[in-house]
Amino acid sequence: MGDRHRAPPAVVVFDVDGTLIDTRSRTVQVLSEYADDIRAEVPGLADALEALGVDEVQYLLSDTLRERGIVHPDQVRDITHYWRDRYFSEEYFQFDAPHTGAAEYVRALHGAGATVVYLSSRDAYAMLIGTVESLREHSFPMGAAGVELVLNADPGLSDEAFKRAILPKLSRVGEVVGYFDNEPANCNWAKACFPDADVVLLETVKVPGAPVSDNGVEHLADFRLE
Repeated sequence: MGDRHRAPPAVVVFDVDGTLIDTRSRTVQVLSEYADDIRAEVPGLADALEALGVDEVQYLLSDTLRERGIVHPDQVRDITHYWRDRYFSEEYFQFDAPHTGAAEYVRALHGAGATVVYLSSRDAYAMLIGTVESLREHSFPMGAAGVELVLNADPGLSDEAFKRAILPKLSRVGEVVGYFDNEPANCNWAKACFPDADVVLLETVKVPGAPVSDNGVEHLADFRLE
C-alpha cells in the first residue's frame, strides 16, 4: 500500500509566456509577413514594420505600432486583425525562444526531484499540442514523471482570472514551494495562496497598469544559474 505518511512532493510552478518563453519574435515574424504582403501598396508602412526589433515589442500591439509611428486607425485595425489570426496559431510557436537560462533552470529543479507544473492561460483546446512541442523543442522537461501542464479550458477567462481560479487547486499536486510569473498580480495572488513559497516575478513584459508586487515577492531578471 505504500507509505501513507510520505511527505507530499515539492512543486514549482512556472508561467510560460513572458516567463519561460519569449514570444516577442513571434510578433516580429507576423509583422514582417504583413509588411511583405502590403509592400507594393504601402511601401512606407512596410519599411516601418520591417525595421521593428524584438526589443521594441511591447505588451500591447497598439503600443508596439505607436513606437514605429503607426497610429492611423485603419492601419492599426488591419494590422491587428492580421496579427491576431497568426500570433495565436500553433504554427507560429516555432518563432518563440526560451528566456535566458530558463530551460536549464527548470531541468535542474526537475533533476533535483521537484515536480514541475507549467501553468499557462494558453487555450487548452487550440494550443495544447503546439505548447507541448514548443516546450520539448526548447529542452524543457516534458512527458516525464513529475511534470504537469495546465492550460486554460475557458478562453473567455483572462490570464489573471484563470490563475486566480487554478492556483489554490495546485495543492492537490503537492506542496507548492516555488512560483514564477511575469505578472505582479499573479505573483501577489500566489504569495497569498502559498505564503511559505518562494514567489518570483520575472522582470520581462507585463500588462499596462500592473500593480506593484507585494512584500515577499522576489524579482529576477533571468534564469541564469551563474
